[in-house]
Amino acid sequence: MKLPLITSPLFRVHLGVVLRAMRTEQHKTLREVSQGANVSLGYLSEIERGCKEISSEMLASVCDALDVPLWQVLVMTARVAAAPEQATQGLSVPVMVA
Repeated sequence: MKLPLITSPLFRVHLGVVLRAMRTEQHKTLREVSQGANVSLGYLSEIERGCKEISSEMLASVCDALDVPLWQVLVMTARVAAAPEQATQGLSVPVMVA
């Protein structure tokens, strides 16, 4: 999975990029994932943009809606946070950080 270089040290920004990459890689819309996770579409959008924190319970629901194990999301997020330059292989995803 190719992810963009992220300069922000915030976990929520890295997590949002990973969630968006996984969702778009599956060709799912925000609406599909928000409905599957029982999370509002606007809130999920803010999570993907790194604007809002997500609870562990809600993250588990989003992972279920994406059919991705929670550990995989956390490992990808850790890789992005620890070594952004190594995460630039595979899927390209634009980053929108305000």
